Amino acid sequence: MKDIAIYGASGFGREVACLIRQINEVTPIWNLVGFFDDNVALKGKEISHYGSCLGGITELNNWDKTLSVVIAVGNPKVIAMLVEKIENSHVNFPNIIHPNFKIIDPETFYVGKGNIIQSNCLVSCNVTFGDFNVFNGSVVFGHDNKVGNYNCFMPAVRVSGGVVVGDSNFFGVGSIILQQIKIGNHIRLGAGSVLMTKPKDGKLYMGNPAKKMEL
Repeated sequence: MKDIAIYGASGFGREVACLIRQINEVTPIWNLVGFFDDNVALKGKEISHYGSCLGGITELNNWDKTLSVVIAVGNPKVIAMLVEKIENSHVNFPNIIHPNFKIIDPETFYVGKGNIIQSNCLVSCNVTFGDFNVFNGSVVFGHDNKVGNYNCFMPAVRVSGGVVVGDSNFFGVGSIILQQIKIGNHIRLGAGSVLMTKPKDGKLYMGNPAKKMEL
């Protein structure tokens, strides 16, 4: 089995620990050695019954053996920051994918590295995922979708066909993206919102139809 650690010792980190356990129940792959976290007060403490916190970014960069790392963080900016800070050549970033993830056409599906795909997610045909994206439970993608890097899709997001998503975007629980929309970078879509038009980078959208919020 391969050693793996989770970066992020919060609730989402524990969820990913459960995901790793579910993967192992089907095909034993991973030996969870513990967690890393930026909260220095957690070092040496048990994270519920899942394992202990081994330290933070310094300890990870000093790890002297091959180690797979999954970044269990629900904030696109933080994910990107952590990836940039991890400089250890012993570290690799596998995709952590629930066994019931359904791909309608595996021959036209491409996925990069460092992605987390939780249970009951589905993709249609001609779908591409980049790197370090988070797909929480029951996220559905239609045909001809393309997703960049560092995006977070909360549970039950629905993405229609022909949608292109850039980098570092956040899509709230139950939000919907209609067909053929091109999304750039750093947008936030509120929970339950329906995006019907192209959004502007760096803005928050909420409602049905989703409208730009002035903060």
